[in-house]
Amino acid sequence: MAARTLLQSSQLAQPAADLGNQKLLLAMASAKALEDESWAEALAAELTPSTFIDYPADLMARAANLQADTYDLAGKPMPAAMTLILLAQTDNTADAQQIHNRIWSLLEKVPGTELSSASAEAIGYEAQGWLELANLVRTAETGIDEQGRLIRGWQNNWPGHPAAQVLPSELQLIATLADSRPEKIALALPLQGPLATAGKAIRDGFLAAYYLDDTADRGKTDIRIFDTAGTSFSELYKQLSEQDIDLIVGPLEKEALAGLGSMNTLPVPALGLNYLPADTKPADGLYQFGLSAEDEARQIADRLAAEQLRQVLVLIPGGEWGDRVEAALLKRMASHEGVALDIERFYREDNLRAVTADLLGITVSRDRAIQVERTIGMNVEFEPRRRQDADAIVMVAEPTVARQFKPLFAFYFGGDLPVYSPSIIYEGTPAPSRDRDLNGVIFTDIPWVLGDDNELRTRATENLSGTRGQPGRLFAMGADTWHLSKRLPLLKQVESASISGQTGVLTMTPEGSIHREQLWAQFRNGAPELIPEPVTEEGEMEGAQEEAPPLSE
Repeated sequence: MAARTLLQSSQLAQPAADLGNQKLLLAMASAKALEDESWAEALAAELTPSTFIDYPADLMARAANLQADTYDLAGKPMPAAMTLILLAQTDNTADAQQIHNRIWSLLEKVPGTELSSASAEAIGYEAQGWLELANLVRTAETGIDEQGRLIRGWQNNWPGHPAAQVLPSELQLIATLADSRPEKIALALPLQGPLATAGKAIRDGFLAAYYLDDTADRGKTDIRIFDTAGTSFSELYKQLSEQDIDLIVGPLEKEALAGLGSMNTLPVPALGLNYLPADTKPADGLYQFGLSAEDEARQIADRLAAEQLRQVLVLIPGGEWGDRVEAALLKRMASHEGVALDIERFYREDNLRAVTADLLGITVSRDRAIQVERTIGMNVEFEPRRRQDADAIVMVAEPTVARQFKPLFAFYFGGDLPVYSPSIIYEGTPAPSRDRDLNGVIFTDIPWVLGDDNELRTRATENLSGTRGQPGRLFAMGADTWHLSKRLPLLKQVESASISGQTGVLTMTPEGSIHREQLWAQFRNGAPELIPEPVTEEGEMEGAQEEAPPLSE
């Protein structure tokens, strides 16, 4: 910060000719360290992609990288990429893999129209080749298999190009992914007992997505189904690991997943359909995917921050599930400097009027009035007043309870507060007559429920039962599980990779846990209507977003 003050001072506004480049270098380094976007924009206006060439040989690489960082911070990924493309041509000592990875990550951020325009105007063999590659991979509705074919074809057409000889790591993985995808898959789910409905819905979604996937190799793919109800999953896993199995999908049961998680390394990779506790280190080879309530809580916290709603009141059901939702919500809110002014935990049988009155501070207001009456010894005119420091309400409640809470907010003078909820609030099928009391509530849910029609959902709804409501959400989870099974290495090894699935935009943490970003809707006239995604404080997420084949977009 002190450096910024000096570098922006009037005394250094016109440095001596031989100090100009030195000042620019220090300014770019300072802007990057401070993440000062406005300063980066001002510096970027003084740059061209070739500016770094004016520096001595021993400073050229540093100048080019700082220049790329400055352009990137200023929201100009195209000239940032061009800077590094020039660096790769002029610096033979640069790490080709590292610089190519960075060039590719920048090109992924370039908007499609700008990329097409730049490709048409590009001058120079290296720049033309990079831009053609970026345009090919970004081809609309291109699945992972087609992308691999296009990448290999580009390499054949540009054999002398530096990127053809050293592909960016992400593209190397995509180009070889078809050869490494599992062919023998064990689908291990409970098909009897209390979890049978969930197990069957996931199984049906998995198989439906497989049979509608044009890229699936029917001649090689072998899916075997095992019923885990009433069996020891540890024993089943041991038996399967001794067979010719490439991937085990399961278990669904938390206890069984905990048993796998306690191992150091899994001999056969497993895609667990639930999550270990947050503080548990998973075994190597264990991936985790499910309809996590914690993911939804984090998205609510992100939306509150994006809309500058820092102080909120929270309603959450009692029990272990509510504990996990509360912990995830508070942790993400704290990262955005948000605070929960009050958290009321409730059960269905509670007096919801009293719960609401406590949440909005009405009870405290009444108690204060009673205390005043006792103090002065006479009755006073009194109208209760809700607390005035709240910006919003987070309501985690199933529909029958939420339909009671929402009118109570207005009754207790909180009708002006925006209300945010996870998907638990919506049954999954429009019911305007019942959901009118939820008007105004903003909630998040999966694309299967809120998104546009697609072939999988249309055909499943026409031909299968159990594709609506909560079973429908599990069916969608099963469909995404099929597409994840083919792309686990991509998501694991490429931080920016994602899949647009039926349950949201799927990404993976370094520990192998799948996170989802869902859609947003608001109840209007008793029915949900899609609303735009919030723009987070860090700006919109940009990067490689690999879409599943059209039937699973």
